[in-house]
Amino acid sequence: MDSDKPVALVTGAGTGIGRAVSLLLARKGYNLVINFSRSEEASRATAKSAEAAGARALIYRCDVSDGARVRAMLEATQKEFGRLDALINNAGTTIDVEPKDLDGVKVEDWNRVFAVNVLGLFLVTRAAVPLLKQSPNGCIVNTCSIAGLRPSAQPLAYAASKAAVANLTKTLANALGPEIRVNAVAPGWIEGDWMKKTLGENYEGLMARRAKYTPLKRCCTPEDVAETMLSLIESNHFVTGEIIIIDGGFSSTT
Repeated sequence: MDSDKPVALVTGAGTGIGRAVSLLLARKGYNLVINFSRSEEASRATAKSAEAAGARALIYRCDVSDGARVRAMLEATQKEFGRLDALINNAGTTIDVEPKDLDGVKVEDWNRVFAVNVLGLFLVTRAAVPLLKQSPNGCIVNTCSIAGLRPSAQPLAYAASKAAVANLTKTLANALGPEIRVNAVAPGWIEGDWMKKTLGENYEGLMARRAKYTPLKRCCTPEDVAETMLSLIESNHFVTGEIIIIDGGFSSTT
């Protein structure tokens, strides 16, 4: 057991932001708990790359909305590593319904989005708190979204769930301080599969248009988000309850 190495649990670690932050943390000397619900092949690939970067990686399949399984995951974390220093609440889901199509939203689909994006965040956080309180630098970083802070093209259930994540971040920061810091990142339009599903065949054109009107002249990448998450974990020790927007200045200037 590498008790001297910090440990991070990343939910939804197989692809996108989860994969990017897992690999960055591995390179920075962290051991990892790689959580996934469905993306087993991608998560094993993430774990393999993390191990190549020097990390020990525990792969754990768990739907974050299942409280019993979440507690079992944290018990496995304690058994494997004996500690937890950082929690990245990144697992998320959405539905493919246009924001204006209110009648197209099924109640069960709405509930599923909130079960993963909001309840899941709470369940994992609650189960992780006892271990995080033992860390000299216990911290939580939640994946929010610009969609939760201002109107966007994202489906209603997703946007509303991310608004709840923003509120939970601030509420938990108050509830868990001073032992644990809680912050969130809110990416804007991010390159990769998530926006490809949202924008469909218009992905290339709309992303290029967004980049044109962004002060930094490009859209966000998973690696940009991972970099900010790492900073919140390692460098910003007097920052808690904040939602950091990562969109190259687009939302501040348009």
